[in-house]
Amino acid sequence: MTPDVHYYWRPGCPFCSMLRRGLDKRGIATVDHNIWEDPEAAAVVRSHARGNETVPTVVIDGVGLVNPSAREVTAFLERSGT
Repeated sequence: MTPDVHYYWRPGCPFCSMLRRGLDKRGIATVDHNIWEDPEAAAVVRSHARGNETVPTVVIDGVGLVNPSAREVTAFLERSGT
């Protein structure tokens, strides 16, 4: 079973746009969370980013990847056997 890939972002973030394009290109489905519209999502990001609201942040099986590249997300999924 493939774990959910939770993608935390905010409008206007160029790094978020770049990661979104890379994930889409690789066919990686995500559960999207806009941290400006969802306080709980913002709290999740802070918990993985040393109290900061650094986006994009990707969380897979409870592991947070802060400002990862699409390649890093792909590598994590491959290492976790998905």
